[in-house]
Amino acid sequence: MAAKGKKSQKKPNRKELVSVKSNKKDDILSESQKKPNRKEFVSVKSKKKEDILSESDMEDEELEQQSVDSDEGGDSGSEISLDGDDTLARDFLDGSDDEVKGSDSDAELDSDSDSDDHDPQTESTAIDAANKRIQQEGQDELQLNIKEQPDEFRLPTQEELEEEARGPPDLTGLQQRIKEIVRILSNFSALRQEGATRKQYIEQLKLDLGSYYGYNEFLISSFVEMFPPVELMELIEAFEKPRPITLRTNTLKTRRRDLAGVLLNRGINLDPLSKWSKVGLVVYDHQVPYGATPEYMAGHYMVQSASSFLPVMALAPQEKERIVDMAASPGGKTTYIAALMKNTGIIYANEMKEKRLSKLTSNLQRLGVTNTVVCSYDGRELPKVLGHNTADRVLLDAPCSGTGVISKDESVKTSKTAVDVQNFSRLQKELILAAIDMVDANSKTGGYVVYSTCSMMVIENEDVIDYALKKRDVKLVPCGLDFGRPGFVRFRERRFHPSLEKTRRFYPHVHNMDGFFVAKLKKMSNSKGVSAASEVEQEEVEEEEVSEMEEVEIPQQQQKKELLKKKSTTKSNDLKRKFHDKPPTFEKRKKYKPPPREEISKAREEKREALREAKKKATKQTKSSSSSKKGREGV
Repeated sequence: MAAKGKKSQKKPNRKELVSVKSNKKDDILSESQKKPNRKEFVSVKSKKKEDILSESDMEDEELEQQSVDSDEGGDSGSEISLDGDDTLARDFLDGSDDEVKGSDSDAELDSDSDSDDHDPQTESTAIDAANKRIQQEGQDELQLNIKEQPDEFRLPTQEELEEEARGPPDLTGLQQRIKEIVRILSNFSALRQEGATRKQYIEQLKLDLGSYYGYNEFLISSFVEMFPPVELMELIEAFEKPRPITLRTNTLKTRRRDLAGVLLNRGINLDPLSKWSKVGLVVYDHQVPYGATPEYMAGHYMVQSASSFLPVMALAPQEKERIVDMAASPGGKTTYIAALMKNTGIIYANEMKEKRLSKLTSNLQRLGVTNTVVCSYDGRELPKVLGHNTADRVLLDAPCSGTGVISKDESVKTSKTAVDVQNFSRLQKELILAAIDMVDANSKTGGYVVYSTCSMMVIENEDVIDYALKKRDVKLVPCGLDFGRPGFVRFRERRFHPSLEKTRRFYPHVHNMDGFFVAKLKKMSNSKGVSAASEVEQEEVEEEEVSEMEEVEIPQQQQKKELLKKKSTTKSNDLKRKFHDKPPTFEKRKKYKPPPREEISKAREEKREALREAKKKATKQTKSSSSSKKGREGV
């Protein structure tokens, strides 16, 4: 019914509609040429609508409103049904659509005119300035946080430490405190707390590291003395991780390339160890046990740590030499020496502990070593068994505290004490003197001793080598290893021989292998004093005698002075009685003054000279007795 009513109403003429549409187009073209702003564009649109409303009737206004609604999303076709013959209404609706399109084009023109007004260069500079300002604000905030951070951290008081000790350990709090202390110690002058000393921070760091990582006080104190705080944390963290699995190719039976190809086919992912080793392989992962493959059973390789390669490489054995391995079990170094010698010459593999001989012999047989003699003696007695000056080269991988292999044996963290390290050092000194005595200085190809330990303690490494340099006619030579840190020439109050720079130290956090120490000595002459054990004992006896002498000399001097004082007082009293006839007067005793240092030093030197002369006489007597015995035997 609504559609019929609208049709019955008055319809506009076609000429009127055409004139209205032309007026609209002219207005749009004129406005686009003038490029009006947004307010003018809105006013023009309102004028257009008024003109259309004034020219058309109410029916035209309703039709225009319906067309606008249809452009905004309504379905005008469903509300208005137009007959196919009514072409005028359709033309009017098309004109309204053109009007909307024209308004859109006007909006685009307006936006183009606005974009033309703005300069892109100024906009880009403004954006760059804003970005720089944001970055600067972020940096300022970061610096502010860094400056405020040390103010937030304070060393715990004694009461707070006691409270922590009562309850369970707070691992996150300990870790955070360790990081803060290490950060402050790395730049102590700028970050330290007012009134706090470096010693306080270090003591707190020792306590926290001991409780967090499980070290005893002696071991953590030794590490703190050896390394700066940042490197100390790297070392301790490296001890918490296992070292890579390494294999050594047995060149007596195969080549590294062939072995690597076979093991890769068996599901063992590996690569060559490094440039410094021609026989090493490092295992990343494995689908089969690498210690139970047919190649392992056939003796094509040995499971051996990378650090154990180093002493043999430093020894550099030659073919047809006479070599002694003083501590051979389980046989990794001995079999490596045999491979380098190509099963020529002779190797004496000594192992004092009988329980470990089975591993040594089984590995020698599995790897096809045929030039080795296995024996079980105390290393200090080997010169008596094998003879003095009889070996071309000697390898001494000395028993030690094992502070460099904590990643393999975590019991070292709590089991080793200062007494244990001192005992190991004494044993190592005796062993290295015995090793030097076995080497022949006149050997054409040899005359070398290699000393190595898996310890990081200075008293077990540099101190032992310095002792050997003083007691025997030997000198340090380069180890032949291109990497590794040089040994200590000075450590706290200790001062060592300058040639100790030629020794090499290896650390887990630097070289990704067990902590190790390697030194190579060249024997210059076969002259020697007393035996190794007796010499160490005599040195200790000398120190004890000197200390006892100091204790005895002082009271003797005191007694002499007191006697002299008594004699002088009695004489003076007699004279006073004779000439003055006065009763005797008793003087007050004067305080005892110790003798000057010069007298004490002279007494020490005299005592030492007497001991040296006694040693020389003893050596002369032994030499004369041995020569007389040889003469008798020759007769």
